[in-house]
Amino acid sequence: MPTPTTTPTPTSTPTPTPNGFTFKDWEEHPVGPEGVFPRLARATVTNAFTGALTAPATTCAYTVAYTGDCAGTFTGMELVTGTVDGREGAFVLEERGTFDATGTHCRFTVVPGSGTGGLTGLGGSGSFAHRYGDTSVEYAFDYAFTDTAADTDAAAVQSA
Repeated sequence: MPTPTTTPTPTSTPTPTPNGFTFKDWEEHPVGPEGVFPRLARATVTNAFTGALTAPATTCAYTVAYTGDCAGTFTGMELVTGTVDGREGAFVLEERGTFDATGTHCRFTVVPGSGTGGLTGLGGSGSFAHRYGDTSVEYAFDYAFTDTAADTDAAAVQSA
């Protein structure tokens, strides 16, 4: 990779932060006999998110159904404590996905009513695709806050 010979000058336009996460911990336990298909497993996972959603350590629980050595489906719930669009709080994501020898595909939705603090009224959905070997996973997350969240923010400001 070439080394730059000039120092870039700062601009007034901020560089967007990419939406990504990394696995900080993955612990999987078989449910029932191993070495047969189909088979089940439980996994507890910790992820770290950056971008529109920022959370240093989430708490996630999956149920995994293996249909082959490197293939199957999973469902899970992920408790996220952090910020979305600069607003702090917590919420839960419901996740469903598939995996095979090439990687994982997942779609997720915010569990209605799960938002707390500044994330009260958060709704939305997203997805990610992970290729095995990648250390970071890019995600898409479309979200919005209901009027209830704005009403809660206004009430908090008025009572302060």
